[in-house]
Amino acid sequence: MKASPLLAVDQALGQLLQLAAQAPLEAVDQVCLEDADGRVLAHDLVARTDSPPWSNSAMDGYAFRLAEAEREPLPVSQTIFAGTSPEPLAPGTCARIFTGAPVPQGADCVQLQENCRVDADGRVSSTVPLVFGANIRVQGEEIGVGAPLLAAGTVLGPVALGVLAAQGIDRVAVLRKPRVALLSTGNELAKAGATLAPGQIHDSNRIVLRTLLRRLGCDVIDLGAVRDELPLVRAVLDQAAGADLIISSGGVSVGDADCIGSFLREGGEVKLWKLAIKPGKPFTFGLINTVPFIGLPGNPGSALVTFLLLARPYLLRRMGVEQVEPLRVPVVAGFDWPKAGNRQEYLRVRVEQGRAVLQASQSSGTLLSAVEADGVLEVPRGKTFRSGERLDFISFACLVSPGRSH
Repeated sequence: MKASPLLAVDQALGQLLQLAAQAPLEAVDQVCLEDADGRVLAHDLVARTDSPPWSNSAMDGYAFRLAEAEREPLPVSQTIFAGTSPEPLAPGTCARIFTGAPVPQGADCVQLQENCRVDADGRVSSTVPLVFGANIRVQGEEIGVGAPLLAAGTVLGPVALGVLAAQGIDRVAVLRKPRVALLSTGNELAKAGATLAPGQIHDSNRIVLRTLLRRLGCDVIDLGAVRDELPLVRAVLDQAAGADLIISSGGVSVGDADCIGSFLREGGEVKLWKLAIKPGKPFTFGLINTVPFIGLPGNPGSALVTFLLLARPYLLRRMGVEQVEPLRVPVVAGFDWPKAGNRQEYLRVRVEQGRAVLQASQSSGTLLSAVEADGVLEVPRGKTFRSGERLDFISFACLVSPGRSH
């Protein structure tokens, strides 16, 4: 197969991530934990306290001093609930203890209540051998004071926020949200709900991209749908001067009516253009009035795939996230692919019983097959395969995941 004059997807992504790293979002917001979901941690954090802060019981049962418990049944000297402060374990006794309760000083193991026998006098013995340290969560076993807690660039999800709350942290420094100016271009576009004139279609890309950007934690400046007339495009783009990024769908190809492409080539700077990808070949990256610009294809399927593979990782890297590429999982192809393509291809598939099933429509002009699909199967350039072969699958769930979030 002849060498392609188009830029390979992995090369384009590498260049995009380098450019993103050169333009990080450095401003910081202090927010309460309730407002921090999906935000990116600005600074490394270390543990303020031991976790757990004191040794506690992992089970409901009885706390023993191992050396004494092996000799004879022991009376219960105290009952310990979570949230109480126990007395030291009296010699020759055990303690009734419940999950999460502090282990009394002197106790060195906890036996599950179902493994204990209580005689008529209320004395307790274990019915199975006791083990030193059993069922005790030791102070600091999860993390000790001063140990690394969360690294800068962590996307704060529910579990990470729980870790912070457990440390007594109620406010956290996060990178500010990116400001993304969004527009669609094309004389054929009408807004949702409008009556279509001959030759018009409703603009679907802008609602898709606006929703995706907001779910990734961006503040969106919606510039609307713009006709392919250079003065109109120029006037609209002037409104994006305060943005961190401009994203357009449509108008970045080489046609006479593709005004943004013309604007970029004449008055801006083109850094990437035309990729060896299907769908999504016209993807463009450049600068407009020093503001980074991503031009996505106008076809809805192409815009969706290139946002997933290229625009999203670029944005996340700008936001300080390290793990930005969508997760790839090997799956078994449930169909043959006998014809090799000259571009890296992304096929919309459903995953049924561990096998990728090809969607009937692979048209770049439709979104419905993406709704019905679970994600895309990545087919390298020049690749053919038979049913049963494994290829990488990327879930559409990655579209709305802000990097590695917990």
